[in-house]
Amino acid sequence: MKAQPEVEFEAAYLSPLRSGELRARVSAARELLRACRLCPRECRVNRLEGELGTCRVGATAMVSSYGPHFGEESPLVGQHGSGTIFLTHCNLRCLFCQNYDISHLGQGQAADPDQLAEMMLALQGRGCHNINFVTPTHQVPQILEALEIAAGRGLNLPLVYNCGGYESLETLRLLEDVFDIYMPDAKYGDNRVGQRLSQVPDYWDRNREALAEMHRQVGDLRLDERGTARRGLLVRHLVLPQGLAGTRQVMEFLASLSRNCYVNVMAQYRPCYRAQEVPELRRPITAAEYDEALEAALVAGLTRLDERWALRLR
Repeated sequence: MKAQPEVEFEAAYLSPLRSGELRARVSAARELLRACRLCPRECRVNRLEGELGTCRVGATAMVSSYGPHFGEESPLVGQHGSGTIFLTHCNLRCLFCQNYDISHLGQGQAADPDQLAEMMLALQGRGCHNINFVTPTHQVPQILEALEIAAGRGLNLPLVYNCGGYESLETLRLLEDVFDIYMPDAKYGDNRVGQRLSQVPDYWDRNREALAEMHRQVGDLRLDERGTARRGLLVRHLVLPQGLAGTRQVMEFLASLSRNCYVNVMAQYRPCYRAQEVPELRRPITAAEYDEALEAALVAGLTRLDERWALRLR
C-alpha cells in the first residue's frame, strides 16, 4: 500500500483548542449525560447524578489499562506502538465478546480528567504514534474534558476513536475536527443478527449512518511517508461462522462509501464469553469461510485490505 506523503501534520483538536471551541464541545457533551443519549440506546438516565444505564458508567471515566499496543493494524502501530487506553464497560452486549472482563464485568478503575490527561501525555512520552481510545462511545464527555487538559499541556498526537460502531450522529458531530482517525467495527449486515448477538434492535441501520458520518468527517485513511496513519477511516469487520456477520452486505456498503476504504477483514473469531449459547458461534471460522469473506470484499471493489490478512490473496 502506498503512503500519501504529508508536508505537515497537526492534530485536529489543536485548532478548536486555540479557538475555544473545544471547551464548548466539552460542555455540550456533558449535557448529553444529564438524560443520557450519547448512543442510540438513549437510556435517558442522569449520569451526572450517578444514575447508570446500560453502559454502567456514570459521570467519571473508567479505565481498564493503558500502554503501547503492537497488535493493532500496521498503520497505527508503526515502530513504537499505538497508545491504547482501554476504557471499561460498553454500550453493546455482544455474547461473544473477547474482552468481556472489561466490557461486561467492569474490570477497571475510575480516572478523573487530570488522570486521564496524564495517561495520554505518558503515552506520547513513550513515543507512541497516536492515542487510541478503545470503546469510547459511552465516555465521550470524559474524553473531551481530559483532552482539553492534555492538549493544553502539549499533547499533539492524532486521536483514534476505536469503537463498536453503534453510534449516535449527535455525539459524532461533537467529535468533528477533534478525532483524526475513526476505527469502527462493522459487526453485522442485518439488524436481526445485531439483536440476537449484541442486544440492540437497529445495529445495521445505526452503523451505516455512523460510518457515513465518519467518512464525511475524515475521508479515506491517509498515511505519512513512513506508512503511519494520520487521518481517515479504518473499518474492522470480524468474520463469524456460517455467514452470521453478513460480510457481503457490509463490504458492498463500505464500497459505496469509497472503494479506497481501508478495511481489516478479521479472521480471529473464537468462542468467548457466552458464545456457546448460540449454536453457530460454538466454533472458530474455517479457512474457506474466511476466504469467502475476502472474496466478498474484492467483488465489492475493495482492494485496500489490511496487509496481514490480504496476504492470503497473493
